[in-house]
Amino acid sequence: MRNATVARNYAEALLAMARRHDVVDRCGELMDGVAGVLAADPKLQGIFMSPRIAKAAKQRLIERALKDVAPVPFVRFLQGIVQRGRQGMIPDIAAEYEQLVDIHFKRLHAVVTTAHPADAALQGAITQRLTAVFGKAVRAHFRTEPELVGGVVVRSGDWVFDGSLRRRLRLLKHQMLHGQLGRGAGAR
Repeated sequence: MRNATVARNYAEALLAMARRHDVVDRCGELMDGVAGVLAADPKLQGIFMSPRIAKAAKQRLIERALKDVAPVPFVRFLQGIVQRGRQGMIPDIAAEYEQLVDIHFKRLHAVVTTAHPADAALQGAITQRLTAVFGKAVRAHFRTEPELVGGVVVRSGDWVFDGSLRRRLRLLKHQMLHGQLGRGAGAR
């Protein structure tokens, strides 16, 4: 639990800095990128985690790698993480930062699963509809799952909307097996 608290504190500091410099989204992209590169490159991760390599050398490496890519305050933030020996927490800080940014922009994430790949127009229409339903900006993450047969399933936090053909077919099967078809609808 302590690591989560420390990561949250760093994420809050990064958000405060990013707001001052009007680079909130950019810092999120950069944190995700740095965390992704470290996760994908065991050699680079080894360099950053090694106690044999001086903190100053790691800080110079950060400065050279991000010189023309990242705002100077972001580079200084990463160097501060290294100075305090917290570079192993970068993925946790990135995750916490993303949550804080979502709160800051009053947006939420929704996983939208369709049976067939959704083109850009359909993705835009679904995202607009979800924004209207939730009353907040929605970042929709689209996935394809052919087993749905048709329709759409939307998940956001604990909220799930299953409008898939697969669910409707299961419901119809259940009704047929339990003799519930036609009841209450004027059955003869």
